[in-house]
Amino acid sequence: MMDDAALWLAFREGDNQALGLLAERYYRTLRRYGMKFMVGPAVVDDAVQDIFLDLWQRRHRINHTESVKFYLLKALRHHIIAYLRYHQKFTGESALDWDTSMPENFNAESLLIEQETLSDLTGELHRQLSRLPKREREALYLRYYEDLSVHEIAELMGVNRQSVSNFLQKALHKIRSKWLVSMVLYLFFL
Repeated sequence: MMDDAALWLAFREGDNQALGLLAERYYRTLRRYGMKFMVGPAVVDDAVQDIFLDLWQRRHRINHTESVKFYLLKALRHHIIAYLRYHQKFTGESALDWDTSMPENFNAESLLIEQETLSDLTGELHRQLSRLPKREREALYLRYYEDLSVHEIAELMGVNRQSVSNFLQKALHKIRSKWLVSMVLYLFFL
């Protein structure tokens, strides 16, 4: 499966299948976002089709983008707002509105449970980290919080690289094994 950057490049070079794959990949995302503007489904579907038609027609003039998703969402927003302005010009109605409803699967109780679960899991991770020997904890901190290389950690701690690798491997093994036990117990008593 090609990533967005490769598909974008292929489409810009004339590969209509690449554009088709991007359309398939982002259709639902674009449609869901477009419906938030409180316009009809037909308007959103037309806008999405217009975006991909415009892209194909202007493919040789389109530049590289860091985020295809952002580019497509921005283009959809532009199309829908242009439609709403056109509609307002001829009807006099201000049609720009935004759907503030929550997703269908959202409810406050599930959000609270999710937050409590995350808080519990974070607390358990902190407890497990505090039980590690100091050298293992220091190596983990330097590697994953400060993003130092094994070589840099070895030099900083005054040990060889193999020792740092051992510290990291032992610490991760302890956390994983205790984490698995904690998760099983947590889920069992949930």
